[in-house]
Amino acid sequence: MKRYEKFAAAIAEKIRSGLLPPGAKVPSVRVASLAYAVSPSTVFQGYYLLEDRGLIQARPRSGYYVRESASRQVDEPQPMQRVSAGTDVGVSDLIYSVLSSLRDPDTVPFGSAFPSPDLYPLPRLARSMAKAVRGMDGGRLSDMTTGHPELRRQIALRYMNSGVRLPMDELVITNGAMEALNLCLQCVTQPGDLVAIEAPAFYACLQVLERLKLKAVEIPMHPRDGVNLAALDDALQRLPIKACWFMSSLQNPLGASMNNDAKAALYTLLEQYQVPLIEDDVYAELYYGTKPPHPVKSLDRSGLVMHCSSFSKSLAPGYRVGWVAGGRFARQIDRLKLMTTISPSLPAQAALADYLQHGGYDRHLHKLRDTLETQQNAMLAAAARYFPKETQVNRPLGGYFLWFEFPQRVDSLKLFELALAQGISITPGPIFSATQQHRHCIRLNCGYRWDKRSEDAMALLGRIIATF
Repeated sequence: MKRYEKFAAAIAEKIRSGLLPPGAKVPSVRVASLAYAVSPSTVFQGYYLLEDRGLIQARPRSGYYVRESASRQVDEPQPMQRVSAGTDVGVSDLIYSVLSSLRDPDTVPFGSAFPSPDLYPLPRLARSMAKAVRGMDGGRLSDMTTGHPELRRQIALRYMNSGVRLPMDELVITNGAMEALNLCLQCVTQPGDLVAIEAPAFYACLQVLERLKLKAVEIPMHPRDGVNLAALDDALQRLPIKACWFMSSLQNPLGASMNNDAKAALYTLLEQYQVPLIEDDVYAELYYGTKPPHPVKSLDRSGLVMHCSSFSKSLAPGYRVGWVAGGRFARQIDRLKLMTTISPSLPAQAALADYLQHGGYDRHLHKLRDTLETQQNAMLAAAARYFPKETQVNRPLGGYFLWFEFPQRVDSLKLFELALAQGISITPGPIFSATQQHRHCIRLNCGYRWDKRSEDAMALLGRIIATF
């Protein structure tokens, strides 16, 4: 990282943490030069970079200020809610009707689940794939009982970056994170069991529970800080919950991230009740700034945490390679996998192993994170211009989703239909709830390069919302 990039990263961290709130003046060039022991030229380059990312803006003859682009912050805790006894999940029809309508490539992809494919190093991955296929013999291709050893080693090394020392025999390579999450649930539940999930929750989580005939216990979320631990404690005391499925960092759809103290409290709570945690951490590599979040898995003393992730969001969506660090359940997960899909594609595993070794994964991630943060700021700024004054939106510390909460009069399912008729896809709030709540909320994807088409789509959305 160049000197001006390090300086810019330090200022950006102060903005994200709130030390420099929206509207605050950032240090002058002279003050910053002295405080950070860099040249004025380095400070200017750093400020130009932060300006490009939408974090600060220059005011004539006044200096640089933190942008007011975050709109209104949803930063008040949700009121304590007593959790119900468990809900049968039946949302697949609604989810499928929404997702099937998002396949038109001509729509503005605010409803997409993935960032733009333009952000991935696909040509370099193709070279790794060609190299992997050339280097594989027939015997290796027929050995599908274990994951690719070099890929498992590379994943274990990356765990060390997030504070987890993981034995390789705990890692099970899967067909994407969804298979990992399915296998984990099957290990610890039977049909009819209760599973604690977030509210709102990732819609695929609801589909899995519905398929496995499990009941959802929805735990309220703070839009910035994550799972309401008091509500979870109450639910664990009253109900025979068999597992929890949570995203502790960059939760989908809210973007909430638990801090380290909250993660420690969560683990202590689960250990007390001996309830396993299925930690869905597919966005772990998409944090902004320089400090990776530590998963709850880093605190796991007794093998209670099954940590699931994949390369689908950070590197290669179409390769469908994920994994689970299964803790005490690893052997059982591996057996279940062998009874179902046997193994993910070995050429895809070998290609990813080669890329992780030689392709510059960390350089790619650095560029990807910067791009996503720039696009997040662009969408927030557009929302502040075009959406109703009462709109609430959080500013996640990573990822590519924004959760918008409108006045109660706005019906997001109707908004979905009206927007789609104008060539704009969005994701309505009810598909993130077992009980189809959040009808006045939507999730938007800011993972596509911001251009005039994106800006015009936000303006049009704002005009449609104003009609409610």
